[in-house]
Amino acid sequence: MNITEEDTYLLSQETEEEFEKVFKANFKNLFSYAKTIIHDDVMAEEMVQNVFCRLWEKREHIQIRESVGGYLYRSVYHESLNYLKHVKVRDAYQAYMINQLADSNNAVYEIELGELEERLGLALLEMPEKCRTIFQMSRFEELKYQEIADKLEIPVKTVENQMGKALKLLRLKLVDFLPVALILFLIEL
Repeated sequence: MNITEEDTYLLSQETEEEFEKVFKANFKNLFSYAKTIIHDDVMAEEMVQNVFCRLWEKREHIQIRESVGGYLYRSVYHESLNYLKHVKVRDAYQAYMINQLADSNNAVYEIELGELEERLGLALLEMPEKCRTIFQMSRFEELKYQEIADKLEIPVKTVENQMGKALKLLRLKLVDFLPVALILFLIEL
């Protein structure tokens, strides 16, 4: 298309009414064009609006050497591509950060779990033998109190009392790890 006097006039000395005419005449087609690039109605509309805002803000300094329509289509094209590049960079960064957080959380979890296991081992060694045996059968072998009582040939009440004693001792020894210990060991099945 050739530059007409009207095109040159519209961009060099626009009034709000004239700018609005250009906006209304081109918005629908520019929106459809942006939507084919971005595949998102809301963002396509925003790309077109960005182009028109920038055109209005810089109208004094913009020199168009083609038709206004051609200039607008090229501007929407570049605005849309810049948006897609931004989305790609943002998504890559988010994926990177998620992996970094997962790795650091795994490392912290492994350290805390190792410390908990070490402290639990020491706490178990400090328990009386009968108490430790009953606790291990309950929590590590996952036996019910009645099964423990049957295996050790003792009353269920004794198993309950020894478990209470074991849990009390562990709470004292593992107070720093209590939330983790509760989840891992102290919840009755």
